[in-house]
Amino acid sequence: MRVYLFLLLIAAAVTFLSTPAARLLARRAGAMTAVRSRDVHDMVTPRLGGLAMFAGIAAAMLIASNVPFLEGLYQGSRQPWGILGAAALVCLLGAADDKWDLDWMTKLAGQILAAVLLAWQEVQLVSLPIGGVTLLSPRTSLILTVLVVVVCMNAVNFVDGLDGLAAGVMAIGGSAFFLYAYTLTRDVSANDYSSLATLITAVMIGACLGFLPHNLTRARIFMGDSGSMLLGLMLAASTITVTGQVDPARLSGADIFGQFLPILLPIGVMIIPILDFGLAVIRRIGSGKSPFHADKSHLHHRLLRLGHSKHGAVLIMYTWTVVICVGLLLPLLAPTTAVIGFWAAGLLFALLITFDPVRWRNGRHRKDSDARS
Repeated sequence: MRVYLFLLLIAAAVTFLSTPAARLLARRAGAMTAVRSRDVHDMVTPRLGGLAMFAGIAAAMLIASNVPFLEGLYQGSRQPWGILGAAALVCLLGAADDKWDLDWMTKLAGQILAAVLLAWQEVQLVSLPIGGVTLLSPRTSLILTVLVVVVCMNAVNFVDGLDGLAAGVMAIGGSAFFLYAYTLTRDVSANDYSSLATLITAVMIGACLGFLPHNLTRARIFMGDSGSMLLGLMLAASTITVTGQVDPARLSGADIFGQFLPILLPIGVMIIPILDFGLAVIRRIGSGKSPFHADKSHLHHRLLRLGHSKHGAVLIMYTWTVVICVGLLLPLLAPTTAVIGFWAAGLLFALLITFDPVRWRNGRHRKDSDARS
């Protein structure tokens, strides 16, 4: 665990220190986010934050390759370098979009190319986690891998609409997946706790935490497509390296739920981005537009129309992510009654703060007033 936390801190520190340079580069390159009718920010803001995030991820992974505890992950395997290469590709693709606003077909082609690169480097779905069911053919495996990677990248991209939203949601969800991957590895191996999925998730969390101080309320820089697609690819890669690689039924006390968890937990981590992505695609195709046509009906836009502040909308989406991810992990750690109680209390609390913005905001204002007095 200490090695993973060390690498997480390395990724966070490098990202944090690199972000001012990325902001300066964005200004000089003209990679700026203008204030458009569909946006919620009110000032021109630099993009290219993903370059700093990639710097943090790359630094941590390069250091990891020289750590004795993790040497086995790099020896005789193309997976770590394949993930880093695909991450570099989507980061550059996103940076080009941050600068020139590429059309959706070019972006999709680049995303598919990155997904194929992952599959070529053996980061590929080989079986379903339900009794180790082998997929029907290599072609099916490739198609599912590409589909998972492209959906994850676009889902994170779609949800990146408020200061600190995408980085925070991915840090929270990634933390849940990190704990699951680490626990799974410890339970199936008595001697070797090294895990590529745990490593990838740890450095991704670090990049998010290092970027957040620059991207919270009144953001000084946006991650842009270079960051959102990078995060989506990293989570997809960590999910793929777990799914089908380890039999979850070997977890102590695991039951049928445990066999579905490699599918359910990534969905839980990505539930907010995937829901936003799915609704946007349905909405846009239904109105005769491209699924990548920008609009002002994302989940965060709807929360703002309900009366929430920008900061409040971000906290609500954080809350939903915590409730879902913790709720999915609890069956492996707590009795059924505790799990049911958490789901009931968590969902009730999330629904109350989502659909009663006036009372929630008034309560916060009263607490602030009491604190000042």
